[in-house]
Amino acid sequence: MPLIVQKFGGTSVADSQKILAAARKAVRAQQEGNRVVMVVSAMGKNTDVLVDLAHEITDSPPAREMDMLLSTGEQVSVALMAMAIESLGCKAISFTGAQIGIRTDSTHTKARIHSISTDRMRKALDGGKIVIAAGFQGTDEDQNITTLGRGGSDTTAVALAAVLGADACEIFTDVDGVYTTDPRALPEARRVRQVSYDEMLELASLGAGVMHSRSIEFAKKFSVPIHVRSSFSDQPGTIITDRPEAQGQAVSGATLVKNEARVTVLGVPDKPGTSLALFSKIAAQNISVDMIVQNVGAEARADISFTVPRDELVATMQAVEAAAAELGAEDFSRDENVSKISVVGLGMATQTGVAQKMFRALSEAGVNIQMITTSEIKISVLVGRDQATAALRAVHRAFELEKEPGSAGGAVTAEPARAANANDIVARLRGNMVARLQGMEDLTIDDIALDETQARVTITGVPDVPGLAAEVFERIAAGNIFVDMIVQSLGRAGHANLSFTVPQAHLDRALAVSRETSARLGCGPVTSAPKVAKLSVSGIGMRSHTDVAIRMFRALAAEGINVAMINTSEVRVNVVVDGAAGPKGLECLTKAFADALV
Repeated sequence: MPLIVQKFGGTSVADSQKILAAARKAVRAQQEGNRVVMVVSAMGKNTDVLVDLAHEITDSPPAREMDMLLSTGEQVSVALMAMAIESLGCKAISFTGAQIGIRTDSTHTKARIHSISTDRMRKALDGGKIVIAAGFQGTDEDQNITTLGRGGSDTTAVALAAVLGADACEIFTDVDGVYTTDPRALPEARRVRQVSYDEMLELASLGAGVMHSRSIEFAKKFSVPIHVRSSFSDQPGTIITDRPEAQGQAVSGATLVKNEARVTVLGVPDKPGTSLALFSKIAAQNISVDMIVQNVGAEARADISFTVPRDELVATMQAVEAAAAELGAEDFSRDENVSKISVVGLGMATQTGVAQKMFRALSEAGVNIQMITTSEIKISVLVGRDQATAALRAVHRAFELEKEPGSAGGAVTAEPARAANANDIVARLRGNMVARLQGMEDLTIDDIALDETQARVTITGVPDVPGLAAEVFERIAAGNIFVDMIVQSLGRAGHANLSFTVPQAHLDRALAVSRETSARLGCGPVTSAPKVAKLSVSGIGMRSHTDVAIRMFRALAAEGINVAMINTSEVRVNVVVDGAAGPKGLECLTKAFADALV
């Protein structure tokens, strides 16, 4: 008999009538011949109320006691949901995370799942009951209650679907699917029929609040198809699976993260270990770093810029001040009035012209770009917060995301949304996959790669005005030069350094175009490296395991390898080092991540 996991968020169980409506969906699914497991969140704003209550008692509530407190919200919901299902004439049983057997580590308020026992759930399902599981919670090895942090109920639902070999995981929420951007910001946003795991990972981390990135990491690791649907309608929703909505579509979504803060550390020593020294101090404060941009140094000095959530800026600056003093940095600065605009799409990996199209759209909207970082399937730029919405609209229109794929005449082929295949899922969960269910949220590295085919170009002293990046890369594209990594960091006196990598065979053409453009636009000197090595570490859990970049920096520093450029994404961290150091860098990174390689 097929098995379905259904998750209902707080807005979907906010009152008795909504609880009954959710119960009817579960009963209907069971009557259609499915075994049903429900995962429910706390009712409405219940968690916020409990948090506020705790802070009325003390400014610094102990993390363990916060978990004890917050876990009660889901316990209320599961009991009421079981009552609702029983009132509809069906059998149900509610379980807390502890009763199910969700085992986590001991990191209170943001615990990771280690394992899940399925015996009690399977016994209840075999008895014809609808199982109702409390989301967001588990217990550690000492039987302390733990909570999973933001998006924890999504994570619970996908994790249960993984261990049970479910045919589908339905996420019922207050929206009817995943959109090309936040429809509250842009009414013209379009609901997508299907999105890939990697695209959704990027979108989730970049402000698409439909699902949390940890749950998508689970889904990708264990091949769990997710169906995002509305609790309040029968709209078809969005399937999250291993394929994009359309083959050949360069960009599938655009996002805006408003509450970012930028930190720039100027004039750090351009030598091995600098990045490690800086980011180790930040990580020690449990601060989540987002964009990291390290650009090529001049006169044995380099600049490093990165972004953090605005509400973590004070703690970040304390760590930065200590690191800057230790490193002998020339200066550091901050800006808490910035926002991040990103475009995401699997098609970027095989298509050229995406970056310059985005930069031109921003230029025509009068939006100035402060930072740029790229990955294989994402381009992110940092802009002033007062320009954020205009920037989002500009890039959304530029890529015609409001239109169905192919409706504008593009050569894209729509991929049909595929239903889950229970046999496929169960087969993949056997063998080595079953072993990975123990330590479910462990970091999984699937590739450590070395690219020795690239060269680097840097344009220094780029004026901090709109349109510069668009003009540079349009001229580069006109020269039929393929660009891989792009990094722009804000430097001294309102000027930026713009670095990018190209195939070694294209270096002469790239230099000629860059020098002509630099002279015409009043930039500084153009420098280059004829052979660089790009080292990449990719896998699942890169976002939630915040030490991946630090492990890379530590391994490279131990071998005396200097990092010249950095960029990051949800599934990959890329660094550029001197070409001669590439093979040694690959060897040391392989050793550093040996425990996580699959």
